[in-house]
Amino acid sequence: MSTLGRSRNRRRPAAAQFTEADARTQLVVAARNYELAERRLQDSAPLRESVSELEQRLIDPGWQRFTALTEQEFTPAGRRQMRSVCRLMAVANPLLVRATQLRSAYIHGQGVQITARANGKGHDGEQNVQAVVSAFLTDEGNQRAYTGAAARDRLEHTLATDGAYFLTLFTRPLTGEVQVRVVLADEIDDIITNPEDRTEPWYYRRIWIEETLDPASGNKEQIQRERLYPAVNYRPATRPKRFGTVDVAWDAPMLHVDVNRPEHWQHGIPDLYSVINWARAYKVFLEQWASLVAALSKFAWRATADGAKQARQIRAAVTAAGPRYPGDGDPNAVGATAVTGVGHTLEAIPKSGATIDSESGRPLAMMVAAGVGLPVTMLLSDPGQTGARAVAETLDQPTELTMGQRRDLHTGVDQRICQYVIAEAVRAPQGPLKGKIKRDRFRDREVVTLDGDTDTTIDTVWPDLDDTSVKEAVDAIVSANETGTIPPEEILRLLLAALGVRNADTIIEAMVVDGEFQWPSKPAQQAPPAAGPSQPTDPDDSDTASDDGHGRPVSNRN
Repeated sequence: MSTLGRSRNRRRPAAAQFTEADARTQLVVAARNYELAERRLQDSAPLRESVSELEQRLIDPGWQRFTALTEQEFTPAGRRQMRSVCRLMAVANPLLVRATQLRSAYIHGQGVQITARANGKGHDGEQNVQAVVSAFLTDEGNQRAYTGAAARDRLEHTLATDGAYFLTLFTRPLTGEVQVRVVLADEIDDIITNPEDRTEPWYYRRIWIEETLDPASGNKEQIQRERLYPAVNYRPATRPKRFGTVDVAWDAPMLHVDVNRPEHWQHGIPDLYSVINWARAYKVFLEQWASLVAALSKFAWRATADGAKQARQIRAAVTAAGPRYPGDGDPNAVGATAVTGVGHTLEAIPKSGATIDSESGRPLAMMVAAGVGLPVTMLLSDPGQTGARAVAETLDQPTELTMGQRRDLHTGVDQRICQYVIAEAVRAPQGPLKGKIKRDRFRDREVVTLDGDTDTTIDTVWPDLDDTSVKEAVDAIVSANETGTIPPEEILRLLLAALGVRNADTIIEAMVVDGEFQWPSKPAQQAPPAAGPSQPTDPDDSDTASDDGHGRPVSNRN
């Protein structure tokens, strides 16, 4: 207890050192800190008020209704109505007809080359993948439905009016032959996805009306069908034949091709959906302008008279038939003369105050051009009053990039289908390709490995969209060949593409024998540089040009 008492006695002098002046100093400091904090709070009040005002604007009922609509997709009935309107406008409105034709011409007008790198003529054991891909691409049914030029143009129009289509890959289990057919988006009622990953589709529910011809009565019978089609990338270990009463077509997987789809939606939006109202507005403007011009043209002359009798006289003079041509007897309606009496006046109605310029509606057409990704100069086939060729060419560069992105979409679809064709050619017992199909458990997908170390790569080559001349393209390829880093078959492929040759794969296949490129005639050898006057001419110090087997010169200098 004495120790504790002594320690308390030692603390008391320290507490006694805190004087009244120290307390006043701390009170002054606290008051100043409070004033500073209050001023800072007042300074931030306008910012807080502006943020609060913005939040109140977002809570406006109009914005709430708008955001609620965007959170949910269109209903199936709404999507069908939207596609029906787009299809009608795409054939009835000249502006939208021109837009869809231009987009298809940009993307598919020059064609595309799809080839497999393995053609069976490379190293020993290489299989002919190109033959399998070519058989699929050139099949009559596939050309009619998907791979032909007319089919690609039609499907590009479908993306513009429907926003999506579905490719069904009907497969023969015994031979691995694949037939592709198109299913319209109106027949797809629902898309069933992975519960843990909404970006991974599993099944497509198709409901359609099947029409059959009754052989007894000769009448058409309509039957509603329903079926589930698995996605191309979905092939689980356990594959049930049906879910409830709905069959699953495991031998006909589907590939969904869509455009303009928001991230949280499952269905695409047509290219023309955003410009329908503007195209109609431009059409109405031109109709009203034509009506105004017709109204102004109804009365071209104005006659005045002093009285009713004189008015009847001048009316009879103006409406009287003019002289007739002696040959056919037609009235001379051009350049006729009206003769009136004294006090009668006949003059043309002035049009200076009633002129309406048709170019006033050009901003409406510009909105249509912006929505479809085309320059207005090309959409209207007219550079306008202030337009020029340089302006049109400048605006064409973003268009080329936009159409290049759409080409990339088709490239991905083509390569995915070709990879499926290769896989089924391996899976089928009587398939033309041999290999193994293993399941990657981490990615939950199948991996195809062909025997003989055969490459499964598919090359898709689109012609350039720009207007580069053939000479410039060939010069660039020749310069690239001089580097000696590109195989001659690839140089030939580039040359054929620059020249617009469509059967490039056939020509290249004929030029490669046993993995070696066969030159039709050896290229001219480059002559050695001439020795200068100051250089020695030692016969032992010379270069002997030789060939490396690929047409490239090789020096023998040691």
